[in-house]
Amino acid sequence: MCSIVSACGGSSASTASSATSTSTPVSNGNSTPVVSAPALPGAGVPTNWKLVWADEFDRSGLPDASKWMFDTERNKAGWYNNEAQYYAKDRLENSMVENGLLTITARKEQLSAAPDFGGQAYTSARLLTRGKASWTYGYFEIRAKLPCGLGTWPAIWTLGSKGVWPDDGEIDIMEHVGKNKGKILGSAYSAFYNWPSGTGNTKETVVNDACDAFHIYQLFWNQEQVAIGVDNKYYFQFINPKNGDYKKWPFDQPQYLILNLAIGGDLGGTVDDSIFPSKFEIDYVRVYQP
Repeated sequence: MCSIVSACGGSSASTASSATSTSTPVSNGNSTPVVSAPALPGAGVPTNWKLVWADEFDRSGLPDASKWMFDTERNKAGWYNNEAQYYAKDRLENSMVENGLLTITARKEQLSAAPDFGGQAYTSARLLTRGKASWTYGYFEIRAKLPCGLGTWPAIWTLGSKGVWPDDGEIDIMEHVGKNKGKILGSAYSAFYNWPSGTGNTKETVVNDACDAFHIYQLFWNQEQVAIGVDNKYYFQFINPKNGDYKKWPFDQPQYLILNLAIGGDLGGTVDDSIFPSKFEIDYVRVYQP
């Protein structure tokens, strides 16, 4: 189990299923609550919802420190999921805002002079809004272009702010690994529904040019459901069972946002060293609420 500061992230590929299905809670030996599925949200920003937080990446240099922090906590000990990267802080080579884009760049290099160096052969960056902004419910829209080299593992996701993984929830708005080019994963995890327990809740869709063009990755989250989509097409739905069980629905508490580019690991797999530098480009991040 991971702490929320470090967080597992990621999903087991074995939990993925068809892109067209929606998701209701699996029983894992218990009876599944009978809850009527709410309608999936309509395309785009929900009617009358307002922009409450955004980064348009319109200032050059390092990411805006009033909105983002760097997560470096596991550099010395090694990151979860057997990931191979060192996450650098305040380093333009790994996280730069320029020409209206945030670019997270993974490189093949060793920062052996860093006091928290853990022997990693690669550098990258992991940005959080933790301590800066968190939300309970909302519509999240992130326009991004993904890296596709073997071993890359970019993600856009949220974690519960209370402090324990998976108990306080995780929502994966977008995960992609280079060995499965164009396969986009969306997930929702809790103490009951998580991949270490074999109850992971993941769906997939295909975006053939995800590494060649920008696409909009979306999360709609309210009291009724978590829905995840790409370009206004929702492929994942997780329904609130409304039984008061926090282990099954922790999504009535604040979550913060994470952008990162991991290398290798349990999901990323074998790394092709010829791909570096590898870039994860984000055009904007926008959060709306009623």
